[in-house]
Formats: sequence, C-alpha cells, structure tokens
Amino acid sequence: MSPTRRAPPDEPTPSMSAIMPPAPRTQMRSFHLDAPRERVFPLFTARGEREWAPGWDPLMLSGAEERGSAFQTRNHQGHTTTWIVIDYRPSEGRASYARLAHGSNIGLVDVVCTESTQGGTDVSVAYTLTPLEQQAEAFVDEFLDPRQYQRMIDEWKAATSAALTRAAAS
Repeated sequence: MSPTRRAPPDEPTPSMSAIMPPAPRTQMRSFHLDAPRERVFPLFTARGEREWAPGWDPLMLSGAEERGSAFQTRNHQGHTTTWIVIDYRPSEGRASYARLAHGSNIGLVDVVCTESTQGGTDVSVAYTLTPLEQQAEAFVDEFLDPRQYQRMIDEWKAATSAALTRAAAS
C-alpha cells in the first residue's frame, strides 16, 4: 500500500475548488399599491407589464401566463432576454420567471403580491442573478447594488400605480 493518500474521485481537489463559480446574488424589495390583488397581480405577467413598462413588448414563444410559457424581450440596446414562467399561481399572487440575458447573465425573478392588512396589495420583487462571463460581472453588480435596485423598485411602484389609476379611469 502506498504511503500517499489519494482523494476519492468525488472529493474536490484544490485545483477544482479554485474554479468553482460564485454563488448567485439576490436582491429583494417590496412596495405597496392601493388596489386589490386581483387588479395588481396581472401587471406582473408578460402581457400585463406592457401597461406600465415603457418599451416592454414581449414576443410570446409559447403559452401565455401559465407555467412553462416562454417569451423573449429586447432591451433598449437591442439585447435579447428569454424568459420561462416557472411558477404561476394567481390565486396566491405568485409568479416566478427563469431568464437568460443572452451573453450576459442568467437568473430568476420572483414576484409575490399579498393582500395588505391596511388594504391594497404589498408587492415583493426578488431578482437572483449570475453573470455568464467576466464582462457581465459589472452589470450584475450594478443591477443588484442596493441603491440602484431600490431606485428600480421605486420606478416600478410609480409606473404600476399610474397604470392602475389609468385603468380605473377608463
């Protein structure tokens, strides 16, 4: 028997540990809307987001809102993101999406709409992102920076609130 101990085949070696990717990064914030959940929740579907997000024009690849539906969007720079609905429970106010921002990052978006005890709806939005290449690290860092993320959620609150007001007026 050799005096040198060898690691079992499934035990990581130092060189394998050095190439382990970083953990996904998450940011979550919440906001309140003065409308019932049945009016708020549809705003967070592929088609519903058209009501409040400028330039949001999803290309439906399959389905609509249900689990397994898929769609693509393009940002202002023309980059494509492919989305798949991985959870859709309108009766519970829950929708989750897996997303691939081609050439940049992958991640999850979780939206939970709960009825507030003071009336209206509390909306929680969590993004979990992983950069796909080193150049995308800066984008993910900036997107998930707490101040930047809070600004985005504040914009979502203002835009969804305005959309609810417009819908109530018509």
